Amino acid sequence: MSDAINIFQNKPEDFFCNNGVILHNISLKPGILGLNVGYEESVWRYDEFAEYLIEWLPEFALKYSDVKKINYANARQFLKKAAKTVYQTDKYQNRGEFGELILHALIRCFFNSQPAISKIYYKTAANDTIKGFDAVHVVEQSDGLELWLGEAKFYKNIDQAIGDVIEELQKHIQRDYLKDEFLLVEGKIDEQWPYAEELKKLLSPRHSLDQLFTKISFPVLLTYESTVVKNYKAVSDEFIKNLTEEILIHYNKFKGQLSNNSIKIHLILLPLEYKQTLVNTLNLKLEGLQK
Repeated sequence: MSDAINIFQNKPEDFFCNNGVILHNISLKPGILGLNVGYEESVWRYDEFAEYLIEWLPEFALKYSDVKKINYANARQFLKKAAKTVYQTDKYQNRGEFGELILHALIRCFFNSQPAISKIYYKTAANDTIKGFDAVHVVEQSDGLELWLGEAKFYKNIDQAIGDVIEELQKHIQRDYLKDEFLLVEGKIDEQWPYAEELKKLLSPRHSLDQLFTKISFPVLLTYESTVVKNYKAVSDEFIKNLTEEILIHYNKFKGQLSNNSIKIHLILLPLEYKQTLVNTLNLKLEGLQK
């Protein structure tokens, strides 16, 4: 296990350390994490947030054995490879990879997870969309591995994001869907990853899904264009109060639409100023790396 710990313990510097965490309570059901990107010189921090996400790119987009090879001399080469793996298309406006990247960064940062596989890496062809869960991570607990199966909705409208993710969750927790997903995941686990055998045992079809459900968490990322974020130019006590209230309203909407309360969900709400501006900023950074 020490090999995995050595590779993944060096995370990018915490982006949300100063007034970035609005709400974080894992004891609620579902758990809640509400975040704030913040402002600099009266501008929402698009560029700074995009730079932070790019720092997560190699481990998001590459398989474990590639990440293991990265060093000072070849870092740029692997970063370019990772950028090309995410997508090579000008249709980035309608793609979900940015939401998946944000989800990856946030569960790594706040829940100390480790990526089990990179679904982006295993595209069946260039520019394919990836079906199934948007993140497959594990979190080491005192009684063994917990599997984290993530869903991300990188949206402008929070009501649409909630409706779509609730519908997907209902489909994705069905017995047949999960069994198919576990087969796909098991076939893509990098043999060099120190947790490979332990995760394969956890996903074994010999285990009852009833038993396995106690070892699964579902992190759910929802972004949305926030009225509060748009109405301010700096973080203040009033801003934090209003953003907290807004996040709680959306949390309660999500909770009210959940029909299955037996699964363990961690809801992550990320208010944006303008989604399109963030998309454009991330796209320019990826294009620069690809070239």
